[in-house]
Amino acid sequence: MTATSRSSRAEALVTELMASADVHVNGDRPWDIRVHDPRFFDRMIRYGQLGIGEAYMEGWWDCEQIDEMSARFIRANLHQESVRDPRFVGYYLRQRLKGVGRKALAYEVGEAHYDLSNDLFAAFLDDTMSYSCAYWHEAQTLEEAQRAKLDLICRKLDLKPGMKVLEIGCGWGGWARHAAEHYGAEVVGITVSKEQLAWARERSVGLPVRFELMDYRDVSGSYDRVVSIAMFEAVGQKYFRTFMQTVERVLKPDGLFLLHSIVSNTPIEAAQSRWLNTYIFPNGELPSLAQVYKAAEGLFVAEAAHHLDGDYARTLAEWDRRFVTNWPQIEADFDQRFYRMWRFYLQISQGIFTSRLCHLWQFVFSRDGITCLDISRTGATYPHADSR
Repeated sequence: MTATSRSSRAEALVTELMASADVHVNGDRPWDIRVHDPRFFDRMIRYGQLGIGEAYMEGWWDCEQIDEMSARFIRANLHQESVRDPRFVGYYLRQRLKGVGRKALAYEVGEAHYDLSNDLFAAFLDDTMSYSCAYWHEAQTLEEAQRAKLDLICRKLDLKPGMKVLEIGCGWGGWARHAAEHYGAEVVGITVSKEQLAWARERSVGLPVRFELMDYRDVSGSYDRVVSIAMFEAVGQKYFRTFMQTVERVLKPDGLFLLHSIVSNTPIEAAQSRWLNTYIFPNGELPSLAQVYKAAEGLFVAEAAHHLDGDYARTLAEWDRRFVTNWPQIEADFDQRFYRMWRFYLQISQGIFTSRLCHLWQFVFSRDGITCLDISRTGATYPHADSR
């Protein structure tokens, strides 16, 4: 077979595959793709979703609404890499052998992602630097939605002045500052990012908060409350139980623990996110709902679970808008390939949530079931998605 015939065959296969998701090659709808370089077709056939993302980074194709395109792919099950495909099996085995979540790799995601540049994240996050799903119930702006999320978590934990709180994965310190300023809590926050640590410390002078560069397995002490916001996704399936055991070890008998995490429909989905794992979040593995509860089994009593359906897609859309708007302020520090990579990340992530492949959940656990959590007493609300 000649190179030309192979190329024609690849183009025909890709065109047929995309049509099954109602995405047209060189179509004129916002979610159709426009191919600029015919090498795209062979790259997609050879490397699947990894190849699609890499080809986009190289400028080989474009799409006005990648979020809608990716959502259509997922609904048509085109995101599924067959477990019979040796490329997928090889990738999955490499992930297992690498030991996702092991302590030796704990700081890798900090160095590869969160340490990129505080200016980068400030360009698209709100002023609290909250890099997690916002809470849009009754909120109109990203700032309002993120502050509502911070406060919702405080109310679910029924925070009181003087309570000692551990935050595992404190980011840039936004929640810790909110809990200290508005609820009088004393917070210890840990992160694996040196850049986050420096930012958090600089902006928290005078508050009863302390931040440390630390792996969660090294925490010590005794706390009235423990909170973890958007960190569990980096723990690794093998260590979900270890994480829960660590929280149980430091949480007082009458304490409460809140976990805010992305949750996948099935436990294998994270292993399939090869592009995200390669270019955005190394060593990331999303839990399934069953895995969260299994990891907590025998350690905690589940007091409440809140499904923030629809909130993350809206949050990501706002991040993408801000990133595009503020790109001129930071483009001197990056290149066009990075710009395309970041936009691809933000937009396919929207598609992941709008297609409902993944969801955002907040769980509240008590240590021994001694504390009976009364949500109405804390003032926290759980509105149905349709009420927004």
